[in-house]
Amino acid sequence: MDNKYDLVIIGGGPAGYVAAERAGAKGLKVLLAEKKELGGVCLNEGCMPTKTLLYSAKLYDNAKGGQKYGVEVKDLSFSFDKMMARKQKVVKKLVGGVGAKMKQFKVEVMNESAFIKGRTQRGIELSILEREVIASNLLICTGSEAFIPPIPGVENNADILTNREILELEKQPKKLIIIGGGVIGMEFASFFNSLETEVTIIEMMDEILTGMDVEQSAMLRQMYAKKGIDFKLSSKVTKVEGQTVSFEKDGQIHSIAGDKILVSVGRKPVTSGFGLENLGVELFKGGIKVDDKMRTNIPNVYAAGDVTGFSLLAHTASREGEVVVNNLTGGDDVMRYNAIPGVVYTNPEISGVGLTEELAKSKGIDVRVSKLPMAYAGRFIAENEGGSGLCKVLVGAEYGEVLGVHMLGNPSSEMIYGACMAIENEMTLKEMEQVVFPHPTVSEIFKETVFSFSH
Repeated sequence: MDNKYDLVIIGGGPAGYVAAERAGAKGLKVLLAEKKELGGVCLNEGCMPTKTLLYSAKLYDNAKGGQKYGVEVKDLSFSFDKMMARKQKVVKKLVGGVGAKMKQFKVEVMNESAFIKGRTQRGIELSILEREVIASNLLICTGSEAFIPPIPGVENNADILTNREILELEKQPKKLIIIGGGVIGMEFASFFNSLETEVTIIEMMDEILTGMDVEQSAMLRQMYAKKGIDFKLSSKVTKVEGQTVSFEKDGQIHSIAGDKILVSVGRKPVTSGFGLENLGVELFKGGIKVDDKMRTNIPNVYAAGDVTGFSLLAHTASREGEVVVNNLTGGDDVMRYNAIPGVVYTNPEISGVGLTEELAKSKGIDVRVSKLPMAYAGRFIAENEGGSGLCKVLVGAEYGEVLGVHMLGNPSSEMIYGACMAIENEMTLKEMEQVVFPHPTVSEIFKETVFSFSH
């Protein structure tokens, strides 16, 4: 078997498998090495299993509130076991779908660890299992792993969970403590809160969801506080003893106990264990340093996805993988990060893209801001009885170009792409006003908010 490949990819997550698919479709000889399951963290331990569980929780929430819509459900109940089993079924189907794509585009897949031996005149040499492989080009997509903070009592504690272990629970906890009020923490809080688990979130910052629009993050927190989640903001965890978490707030030490403790304070790039040091690749802030074409400092060596440590999102990773392949096949593509959407799949959802008011201020960018309640869209009222939400649009003060859009309310995750396109194409208020939106849809709130700038 010929051991020379146009492109060897280490890591089969969203960056790796999308790049493999695109490269295979363009006729490159591709080898994809993934030591676990295809799909990476996203399909197996992140995006897809959590969204599957959150949808089950949303259905349960809707059933509980059905009387508001004239629908009564008697003897309502849920099965935690069946929810978890369905999650596994969905994951298996999606992983199988990625495998089918690889076969369709003639990508060779090895479910083994790859190790980089170094660079020679023949190319980049790797060993996969006992096989020697030579890559004309190497794409590193080793992803990220949960960051475990150096908190006394966290290590070797059977009650400490990360995003991986919490998805494998066989029994629903009665009390769940979540250390970290970011995206992962809030999504698991939403799921277990819907199933009536007692949830407490301990967050070091003054507000949850750092990086999202602060006003909408506060609104979402207040909604969930009414649903029973206990938020401990501006609180630093000092130690964990068994099932008890101690934290400092306003100079005082407090303690709280739970059945399980989820640690979700961020993720870190995986840059060791596969021979990266044998290439001399430059690192930056814990990740692999790349330029806007995803090139490292070593010729013919690229990196994409969480391993760069820049934008740890599956959809960012996929696009970065595409940029690599486009440039390898004669294109002139660059990666831009000005229109990367962020979504928190709570109930209601919160979505945003582009500048927030806080970021614009910190960068000294002069913006105009308009915001409207989601209830300005008739469809939202029809489908969200008693619900509230907010749409906020930021435009440049001088030219009126769309710079940021942020939405709190369902189904914002399905609408935010329109705002991404507007930002990516530098659309102005006048151009947005000329776009015809379907009626009645919740997406009309975007146009209504744009219209409110001048009226």
